[in-house]
Amino acid sequence: MILTNKPQPVLLVFVFAVVCVVSAIALVYTKHESRKLFVELEQLTRERDELNIEWGQLQIEQSTWATHARIEKVAADDLQLKRPKTEEIYVIEQE
Repeated sequence: MILTNKPQPVLLVFVFAVVCVVSAIALVYTKHESRKLFVELEQLTRERDELNIEWGQLQIEQSTWATHARIEKVAADDLQLKRPKTEEIYVIEQE
């Protein structure tokens, strides 16, 4: 059996080279998109954490503003409201 060296077809080598270059560009593009999306995910996670902290602070503030003692103080001081006397209270019953 005699081995002969046939030259590789130039077209086939060119196609393989183009496929390799396109594959490399696709890999670089995919990696870039992945990193970009990861950065966006990190920013959104940070924003979510900040919003959760703000929500907790607002809940504490709401509970502080809504205490019975504060409401009575505002009613008495700002609105000049007074508790009615016992003889001023009427109970209405529905039959």
